[in-house]
Amino acid sequence: MIYLDYSATTPVDARVVDAMTPFFNASFGNPSSVHRLGQIAEAAIDSARESVARVLNCKPDEIIFTSCGSESDNLAIRGAAYAMREKTGAKWILASRAEHPAVTKTLEHLGKHEGFLVEWLDVDERGRVTPETVAKAICGDTAIVSVMYANNEIGTINPIKEIAEICRANKIVFHTDAVQAAAYLPIDVNDLGVDLMSLGAHKFYGPKGVGVLYVRKGTPLVSQLTGGGQEFNLRAGTQNVPYIVGFAEALRLTAEERARRVAHVQPLRDRIIGAVLESIPDSQLTGDLESRLPHHVSFAFKGVDGNLLLTLLDAAGFACSSGSACKTGNPEPSDVMNAIGLSREWGLGSLRVTLGKDTMPEHVESFLNSLPALVEKARALR
Repeated sequence: MIYLDYSATTPVDARVVDAMTPFFNASFGNPSSVHRLGQIAEAAIDSARESVARVLNCKPDEIIFTSCGSESDNLAIRGAAYAMREKTGAKWILASRAEHPAVTKTLEHLGKHEGFLVEWLDVDERGRVTPETVAKAICGDTAIVSVMYANNEIGTINPIKEIAEICRANKIVFHTDAVQAAAYLPIDVNDLGVDLMSLGAHKFYGPKGVGVLYVRKGTPLVSQLTGGGQEFNLRAGTQNVPYIVGFAEALRLTAEERARRVAHVQPLRDRIIGAVLESIPDSQLTGDLESRLPHHVSFAFKGVDGNLLLTLLDAAGFACSSGSACKTGNPEPSDVMNAIGLSREWGLGSLRVTLGKDTMPEHVESFLNSLPALVEKARALR
């Protein structure tokens, strides 16, 4: 199997496993315990928090460890929405139409059950939210704005710094889901200007089941998981010490090796884009060609069932993903395909190919040799 789905998840780096291992057995204490084993565990969390803060260029007490990027999104959006409504009465939440479900489903829930009002920001045909769109939508009753740093499905990078400046000028909390971005893009929170930022370890060779929410000092936030006083009273529950250690080590390595990793994947990405558009009729790149994650390729093929294409690719030995979701035998284009204005005939045929540090040129060539015939077969079987 040739793995081309690194935006879904990455294998855990062996160096990360080595850093985690002692905290499963030898140093297994509860970090809330007073005794020596507890102190060792607590020290490991403190060290991990400091390591993450160095990469993000923030204070250690602005780092909140969570179970994943989705939980970080939930804590950021729910926590800030409740806090701002309590503080100012604001009840509008702005977010792009192309956000991850961790954001869109959370906002739908807040709108349906909690009395908040949601305004969905349009994206252009490349899936990009413009600063002008945000500026026009902001009003005195806006509680929080959430725009992702980079799109998981089509790879487009949003102008986060410019959007953050607009939000700051209007004294509005700004959150960005940076789960996809952290593996390859700069995440200095002071340079970006964000108030809240979500990360998940398994997108950059860390373990599944651990995330981070950056919370800028002074940002109002209401805890969504209550109990003990862990994580500065913002996220109750016994901390997952080995996974937190793993997150910190994976992020440290990512920051240290980022330039080398980008230099490895970007030429392979460009090779795929050029070859596919040249060799497969009725194909188009989705997302922005220039402002794009360096490891990310996504296409739409006219007259193709994306799920069927994935099945054919899997049988041929390639692991990829699609933006279409099969619901009770009735495939529909994803929300992102609809947001960028693709017709159903195009939107159903989405394919995402994402590369990693273990992807070799021969893997790419094998994929490119196989894909045209598989797309043709998927069209014939539809």
